[in-house]
This record gives sequence, C-alpha cells and structure tokens, in this order.
Amino acid sequence: MVRSLWPIALWSWLFFSWHRGALAAVEVLVLLALIAATMAAFWRTSRLAALLLVPYVLWVSFASVLTWALWRSNPGLL
Repeated sequence: MVRSLWPIALWSWLFFSWHRGALAAVEVLVLLALIAATMAAFWRTSRLAALLLVPYVLWVSFASVLTWALWRSNPGLL
C-alpha cells in the first residue's frame, strides 16, 4: 500500500512545496500510468475492482489538466 502512495505525495511536494510545475505535470502522467497498470492487474482478478477505479482515473486526469494549465499560465511561479 505504501508504494502506491509515494506518487501522490510526490506530486503534492513538486507542485505546492517546490513549485516545479513541469515536473509535477510529468509526475501526474506517471501516476496515471500506474493507475492504469493497477486497473489492468485488477481486471484479471475482479472486473468490478478495476471499474471502481474509474472515478479515480477521471479525478487524476482532471488534476493533470489543471496542473498543466496552471504551469503554462504561471511559468514564473511554477
């Protein structure tokens, strides 16, 4: 479980603490890839478990668009 939390925590540090918008944008894409891999692994065992991750994928996708937009809009700050 701890392994799945580090990408979320890293995004928060990159974006809010270290003001590294570009790295946060790349990192959130890595997070999306990890979620997709988790969904694929779950799909083989329980399709319901995989489908229950769909709202999470949608939320992280929205966060990735916001991260990119904020970074592009505020290059001096991020």
